[in-house]
Formats: sequence, C-alpha cells, structure tokens
Amino acid sequence: MEDTIIISEFLAAAEAGDIDTLQRFLQQGVDINARNKQKRTAILLAAMSDQLETVKFLIQEGADINLQDQICLNPFLYGCINGKLELVKIMLQANTDLERLTRFGGVGVHPASEKGFVEVVRELVTTTDINVNHTNICGWTPLIEAILLNDGGEKQQEIVRLLVEHGADTQLVDQYGVTPLAIAREKGFTAIENILQEAGAK
Repeated sequence: MEDTIIISEFLAAAEAGDIDTLQRFLQQGVDINARNKQKRTAILLAAMSDQLETVKFLIQEGADINLQDQICLNPFLYGCINGKLELVKIMLQANTDLERLTRFGGVGVHPASEKGFVEVVRELVTTTDINVNHTNICGWTPLIEAILLNDGGEKQQEIVRLLVEHGADTQLVDQYGVTPLAIAREKGFTAIENILQEAGAK
C-alpha cells in the first residue's frame, strides 16, 4: 500500500513540474518508469502538463521515453497529436523511437498531418527519417489523412506540399483503392489537386 502512495506522489510531482520532489524520490530508489493505472509514466504526465523542464530532467535521469500508456501515448506521440513542437523537438533530441504507433496504427507524422500542425510536420520530415508512407490500420498514409480528414485549407496545402517534397508516394491508395488525387478531387480541394498533379500524381 505504501508503495502505491509513494508512486502516486512521485507521479503527481512530475505532473506539477516539481523537480526537487522528483529528485528526492529518485534518490530514495523510486522507479523512474513507475506507472499509474492508465500506464502513464512520470515523463508522459510531465509532457501532458507542459512541464518541459521536468521532461528534460527525467530524460537526463534515464527515463524510458518510449513507454506507451494504455491508449498508446508516449511523450513524442502526445506531442505530435497535440501540435506541441517544443516537446516534439526535445523527444527527437533524446532519440525517441519514430516507429512507435498510435492507437490507429499510425506513426507520429499521421496525426500531425491530419490535424494541420504544419511546424510539427516540417520538423519531422526535414530532420528525421520518419516513414512518410507508413499506412495505418484504416489504410491511410499521412498524405491521405492530410487530405481526407481536414478542410483543404492553407495549412493542409502546406502539409501536402511538405509530405510530397519529402518522399510521400502520391500513388499509394487507401483501403478502397482510391488515390490521394481522387480524394482531393472528390472533396473539391483544387489547390491540393494542383500540388499533387505538379508532383506527378495521377
């Protein structure tokens, strides 16, 4: 019972960004990778509370940055899903595993592309070798998500451009055999249609 209380205090300190308390617990031998009922670690809770200095401290202390909670979140994927560029950069510097999957079977660039987080997408495609052609459990690549699940506006156009410039295959189809170009056309996204055609999409 005592252990449970100590772990919950340790995790609460991470969430609150209380580095002194974390340090004290670690010196007492608390497991840096201890989890709560949702399987969330201290570093994930710190990341979800925007406690970036605490995230850096826990990385320095040897936290396992790739552990995922019961809905597949870890600090890197949380950052990609929520457009937290600074957090994403910290995790990239710490060599986060780019192949960890979201609960929909996508890599980090999937949700960032879908949600219109241009700067996160730019960071991922220009500074890492993340797989821009990874297909998730719905049969979608990041390019398809960027077109299908948003409004076709300027942010989405920029993301489509970034993906195409950094190796997105414009011919990879969805689970029904529909191409990105056909999706853009069907949704009336003329600007995206033009970007894809310029990239040789058919």
